Amino acid sequence: AAHVTRLETWINRVTGVPMEPRAALGIYDPASNRYTLYAGSGGIVRQKRELAHILGVPQQAVRVVAREIGGNFGTRNSFFPEFALVAWGAKRIGRPVKWTAERHESFVSDYMGRDLTVSAELALDADGRFLALRTSNLSNIGAFSASYVPLVKGAGLVTAGYRIPVSHVRARATLSNTMPTIPYRSAGRPEVIYVIERLIDKAAREHGFDRVALRRRNLIPPSGFPYKNAQGITYDNGTYRAVMERAMELGDWKGFKRRRSEARKRKRLRGIGLSCYLETTGGYPRERADIKVHPHGRVDVVVGTLSSGQSHETTFAQCVAQWLGVPFEDVFVFENDTDIVKEGGGSHSARSMRFAGIVMGKASDAIIEKGKRIATHMLETAEDDIVFAGGRYTVKGTDRSVGIVEVAATAAIGKGLPEDLRGALEATCDETILQLGFPYGAHVCEVEIDCDTGALDLVRYTAVDDVGRAINPLIVDGQTHGGAAQGIGQALWELCAYDSQGQLLSASFMDYALPRADLLPAFTTDISEVPTPTNRLGVRGAGEGGTTGALGAVANAVHDALAEFGVVHIDMPFTTEKIWRAIHAAKNDIALNSSAKM
Repeated sequence: AAHVTRLETWINRVTGVPMEPRAALGIYDPASNRYTLYAGSGGIVRQKRELAHILGVPQQAVRVVAREIGGNFGTRNSFFPEFALVAWGAKRIGRPVKWTAERHESFVSDYMGRDLTVSAELALDADGRFLALRTSNLSNIGAFSASYVPLVKGAGLVTAGYRIPVSHVRARATLSNTMPTIPYRSAGRPEVIYVIERLIDKAAREHGFDRVALRRRNLIPPSGFPYKNAQGITYDNGTYRAVMERAMELGDWKGFKRRRSEARKRKRLRGIGLSCYLETTGGYPRERADIKVHPHGRVDVVVGTLSSGQSHETTFAQCVAQWLGVPFEDVFVFENDTDIVKEGGGSHSARSMRFAGIVMGKASDAIIEKGKRIATHMLETAEDDIVFAGGRYTVKGTDRSVGIVEVAATAAIGKGLPEDLRGALEATCDETILQLGFPYGAHVCEVEIDCDTGALDLVRYTAVDDVGRAINPLIVDGQTHGGAAQGIGQALWELCAYDSQGQLLSASFMDYALPRADLLPAFTTDISEVPTPTNRLGVRGAGEGGTTGALGAVANAVHDALAEFGVVHIDMPFTTEKIWRAIHAAKNDIALNSSAKM
């Protein structure tokens, strides 16, 4: 290689801090010998199976219910000891047992995220083409093994959306005297995207390249898809360069020099950062949908996902209402009670819309086909002569038709129908889906720093995300806002800090700093829609992109602002004190070098 750039960094440990601390209520009914658990989580089917296993009872002896849970972010996807204890205690004492964590308890005992130490090298030729990447990733998984998912997913995506023909990845986990880490929003991907984006900016400064030109030259072009990366993962499709250009346009990249000059007059350092991200979405591969059209017009949709603020009750209902041609307000989504939900993987890894879309779509197709057979009897015509559109079955070339609700009513009565068409107009789809999704995007961040104090202001933030097809753009924008705030929070403020003895030093809001609305600018967001060919809706997933791109964008903006002092790299979070120390250490180095020359 003509050039090699190296980076040693640590991606700080954080925790989810949901709006509501964990809580659980256990009930035991001696008459039915059945346990009921009410607990917020990321998926009720898994909790049911694990609770039954822990209690040593059949799964049918356990019911799990989850209502509004006040946020998840991966923190609540795992089974916690208190869930089993309240159920066990309820049987032991003969009355319901409720437990609610105090905020301090949550800081101490909630599963945490990130905490990855990385040593990486990027090789380039003389023209700035990426030749190879070598990286060693060491994950602090805590006192016992809870999950290796972030380490594994990160290892598969270290080359991101760039053409890097060769890679060598070493991924290891280490036990320590800290709380275990598990998948935390976009598990493993923000960490490795941060590393490659820092490497690119660092390579540009070290070897005289333009940081934007480096990205343009090495991002995978549309003609390069499907693209198998150096780790053997095949990306579906995308317009990576176009999304980057759009983010730069919305973020007014060209006008930055003017804004930096104006900031200097106010004795402020201004920096701009760019991050191009790619992530994988997948998660638990099995999902199920049960759909039933009632004779009175109501449509029930039962899905094995679980909303924690993603508005499934809106987006899922939109899809089913369109497919079946029924009013949106007549569609009701159920996903929070295992007495109704038989199978499913919950919500994580941006899987919900993609997987639910597949199984809901196929179940809807089955209902339409069954309804078509019923309609042939109602309209006294051949099945091939009937078309379905807008919720009605119509005989071709005539005005004779029946609505899907009328068909459901006829099926319920059953009179004059074959045995297999009598009963409810309903269908089920239960599938195992192994195909990954690949959302991508680009974020642009601008910061201003007071060089006397190190105080930092985030002044502009722009995000362009390609989620495939956006079922509800307003909800996608909301996901981007929340995800970006979460990533910005990690980059600038959040840190689960332990001392050398394993004592947590940041166990309250006095010590753990969260992003607040008044610390963030108004976000500029845009949605790119390049449908993926891997599913009927063309969706990739939207829940994690905001977080995945944020770490690199903020970090590159901070280092751009500090570049004139010769600051090469500092680790997150970029606190006021850390920035102040970096500036003054750089000033001292400059002074010492000047003295040595004299």
